[in-house]
Amino acid sequence: MNLHDKHSDPTITTLSTREIYRNPWLRLREDEILRSNGQKGIYGVVEKDPCAVILPIQDGKVWLVEQFRYTIQQRAVELPQGGWEMEIDDPEELARGELREETGLQAAQMTLLGEMWIAYGFARQKQYVFLAEGLTQAETDPDPEEHDLVIRSVPVEDFEHMMLDGTIQDVCTLAAWGFYLMWKAGRAGRSLPANS
Repeated sequence: MNLHDKHSDPTITTLSTREIYRNPWLRLREDEILRSNGQKGIYGVVEKDPCAVILPIQDGKVWLVEQFRYTIQQRAVELPQGGWEMEIDDPEELARGELREETGLQAAQMTLLGEMWIAYGFARQKQYVFLAEGLTQAETDPDPEEHDLVIRSVPVEDFEHMMLDGTIQDVCTLAAWGFYLMWKAGRAGRSLPANS
């Protein structure tokens, strides 16, 4: 069953919209809305351009970045990810650029594992999930905001433990790993003999 078909009629109508704030990274708008039950209200929406999260795996290890995340006032360990503050035509180009910018890695193969909306209760931002393989090291090119970036690779087992023990709490990293596990299981299933 496709949920998009069953629930395609909007239950909220936009009556008016106005931009509250804008900077190079995001836009904030406030909409006056009418719900299908007749109740009026407002809805605040943060709009950001598409981004990518990259899962770089090589020789049983995952490459991670650690940086200070201002919104939570602590350092966070996560997969390389980010956007270019503009509309994009080629998500793979964005993913390759972010991977090189943050880690200095170049990938021989990039596989799109899926796409998802980030925090769509209040934000409108699509994220593309890529697997990066065949990695070679080049120079990093971090943004000024990424001046404190620490790069490391860890065995897959340690990476999974970091997610389970709360060392990694980034939802995009967790979701990307879920996409990867499903993709990997699907490949294994396709390689089984037809009579198994």
